[in-house]
Amino acid sequence: MPTESTFILASVFIILAATGWALGYFGERDEQPPLNIDYLKGLNFLLNEQTDQAVDHFLKMVRVDDTTIETHFALGNLFRKRGEVYRAIKIHQNIIARPDITEEQRNQAFYSLAKDYLHAGLFDRAEVLFIRLNDKSEFTSESLKNLISIYEQEKEWSKAIEIAKKLNKLNYDDSLDMQISHYHCESAEEAIDEKNYDKAITRLNSVNSRNNKTLRIELIFAKLNAIQGYEKKAVDIYFNILKQNNYFVAEALPLVFNIFKNQNDLQEFDKKLNSVINQKPKISNLIAYTALASNIEYSKSIDNCIEDYIRSDEALSEFINVNDIFQSELDIKDSSIKKIKHGLMVLANNNPRYQCNECGFSSQKLLWQCPSCKAWETQRPFLSVKFDSLLQRKVIDA
Repeated sequence: MPTESTFILASVFIILAATGWALGYFGERDEQPPLNIDYLKGLNFLLNEQTDQAVDHFLKMVRVDDTTIETHFALGNLFRKRGEVYRAIKIHQNIIARPDITEEQRNQAFYSLAKDYLHAGLFDRAEVLFIRLNDKSEFTSESLKNLISIYEQEKEWSKAIEIAKKLNKLNYDDSLDMQISHYHCESAEEAIDEKNYDKAITRLNSVNSRNNKTLRIELIFAKLNAIQGYEKKAVDIYFNILKQNNYFVAEALPLVFNIFKNQNDLQEFDKKLNSVINQKPKISNLIAYTALASNIEYSKSIDNCIEDYIRSDEALSEFINVNDIFQSELDIKDSSIKKIKHGLMVLANNNPRYQCNECGFSSQKLLWQCPSCKAWETQRPFLSVKFDSLLQRKVIDA
């Protein structure tokens, strides 16, 4: 079956043929002009679904000049958008090879070719061209943005920092400050994995000195302190995060709980957590959901949060009579609550825990850069158990 590319090329050949015929017909000649055999040959390739041969024929037949160059660019860009990158590359390389085009047109062709390479995953080739173009005023900004994209994918954080700073000088943007902070954090995380703690601290201090500071740095500092045996410092940082930002409760709570659990001192954990809850009562439900999703047990303060959550969740009351359970005898009540907790844990673990507030991408763990829209620090935790799947199952079962 003919592809969209086939129809596009066929349209180009027909338009060019009609244009050539019209020029001949309305020109100063006595006889009606025949259709150029070259156009018919190109169409024949397409009818036989020989798209590559048709592209080659188009490139040989149609000379690149001021009247046709936009057709070449449009065709190349259409091929790229269709995922037929090698055909786009061929067209843009053909433009570059022509000696009689302007410098502006050549730079446009280099930029288009760099985009082709980027889409094809040929990052080294794309990088060379974007670097070449980043001092050309009309392509500087876009070339720098594409270089940042390459360095993010290649995890070359030092290069990403350098280019992002250059772009920020050109067009200041708060979000770039945030990105630069995350590049330092990514580098610090890599250093911790390599047990190069001095390098990690240097990277974190680089973030700390910036105006646009992310709480991610606090999480990494806490992790670093815990690894090095400075658990009291780690605990202080984690509880400071719980007080500051609800978005990171899902990350900080399990980590600080494990420190106290390993120290066999959950009583002190309960004391500190209750202090946070007293300051921020609304955090109770988030603590409960985090505990359920992270399978945190054996803490009186967390048990209280979960019981309050069960009492207050309106969606849960669609499935069970919560009031009757809490008014029943102690043994029956404890047994029922235990079963409800288990059910909520299963449900919480079978559903995404985070969602990007830019594009809606969902995941089980926190991703600092959304893999879908590539935005940084846009994922937010779900704040309660989602009963959608259970409701859908109920409808299906009915």
